Amino acid sequence: MEVLRTPAERFEGLPDFPFRSIEVEVPRGDGTGRLALSVVLAGPAEGEVVLLLHGEPSWSYLWRTVIPPLVEAGLHCVAPDLVGFGRSDKPAAPSDHTYARHVEWLRAALFDELGLDRVTLVCQDWGGLLGLRLLGEHPERFARVVAANTGLPTGDQPMSQAFLAWQEYAAKAPDLPVGRIVASGCTRPLPDAVRAVYDAPFPDERFKAGPKVMPSLVPTRPDDPAAEANRRAWEVLRRFDRPFLTAFSDQDPITGGGERAFQRAVPGAQGREHPVIRGAGHFLQEDAGPALAQVVVDFVRATPRVD
Repeated sequence: MEVLRTPAERFEGLPDFPFRSIEVEVPRGDGTGRLALSVVLAGPAEGEVVLLLHGEPSWSYLWRTVIPPLVEAGLHCVAPDLVGFGRSDKPAAPSDHTYARHVEWLRAALFDELGLDRVTLVCQDWGGLLGLRLLGEHPERFARVVAANTGLPTGDQPMSQAFLAWQEYAAKAPDLPVGRIVASGCTRPLPDAVRAVYDAPFPDERFKAGPKVMPSLVPTRPDDPAAEANRRAWEVLRRFDRPFLTAFSDQDPITGGGERAFQRAVPGAQGREHPVIRGAGHFLQEDAGPALAQVVVDFVRATPRVD
């Protein structure tokens, strides 16, 4: 496995991102060595753990306006960069990236290396595809969930045309303009300096195997390699009675309406008033980060953890 590392100088002087990060190493999964994941840690170590999982093609920078209100509320934020994204290592071949490997890389980092437990999961986009799979395989590790603009597809239901168009575009684009893609998923204009931050992890196309291949790893057929594992995760979700909240935005063509599946199926979601984040697109952290943060703070306070 060829692994690329983005030069550190590309992350110098990031606007509005003062948070410290650490590196944890996990097995590559092919017997050739280890991968480094970058993880932002913020807030009191004794606070309840809030795990912030981004999607693609973004990285932990996406959470920069969400983290400060959570820290102010006394919560301990953990925001990893997925393998292939942000400051984490980037396997260079598309074939290096599989759904199962990404689940295992994240599991090893969060549980084996960081020892996270009693976690409040806040997940968006691929953050949900991975985070909810982890919940399905290790439900005892999770105290509550906030699912935002995400899903856990099994290929048994048709995907939106907007997603299928994105999947085809990502597969065929010779040059994936990451900053422009993030901007296109927002309702408000992104400053050029912010777009540049989303481009920073990828000095050239060799570094973009993760962003290019991840859309194709989303199960869209019942016989997809990840379909059965996701079905098993749904079986766990159908028994998950710990607090579960959806906080989808009102202007996301990719995941809009997907919140209803969670609200119907997950016991912990029953009888709750599920907020809608107004005026926000797919990347609701960019459009309405403080509003999403307030939802998380209020939810944690309203659902005291039972140890």
